[in-house]
Amino acid sequence: MHSLLIVHNPSAAPAEPGSGERDPVNRLGECGYIVETAISREEAFERVGETDAAVLALPITEMNVWADLLMSRKTVPVLWWCTSETATLSVSACEDDVRIDGILSPYMHADEIHWILHFSARRCYERAQWAKERERLLARIEERKWIDTAKGILSKTKNISESEAYDLLRKQAMNERKRMVDVATSIVKVYQLLHDPT
Repeated sequence: MHSLLIVHNPSAAPAEPGSGERDPVNRLGECGYIVETAISREEAFERVGETDAAVLALPITEMNVWADLLMSRKTVPVLWWCTSETATLSVSACEDDVRIDGILSPYMHADEIHWILHFSARRCYERAQWAKERERLLARIEERKWIDTAKGILSKTKNISESEAYDLLRKQAMNERKRMVDVATSIVKVYQLLHDPT
């Protein structure tokens, strides 16, 4: 991981002198990262395509909106730059489902920042993989519903068992060189069309 996009609010007050807090641009630049900045949604959307991770130096309540925007362009780890300025909310904000992969602080040493970025990248790609797997499983459940409904229709209309209806569906799919779910969907839709009371 070499380049980072830092999204920040330009109107945010700079760190208090003597507070020890450094802004993310300087701190991450000191750690050897190439840093891009963005203050608007358009800039962030455009620049995230060129970076390896996004660091949001914003209040926690804005995380999901920005994470969604960035992830719609490119899958990247999204980290929160946690400072006294961005963490001014009550503990109730911690109850929200905030989609961030890691937290950075201006008080971290360079090696801690490197490790957090590494772990955040891993978490991000695992989360993306789980989301794809979830979509596949939901699609299979939906297909199963169509097939089960079609089996019920065939069983009722042809006065056969559900296992015979399943075999009939499978044979029809092979004969038409279609997926079983496509044949099942056709059967259900035709049945609904013929039996629609309106």
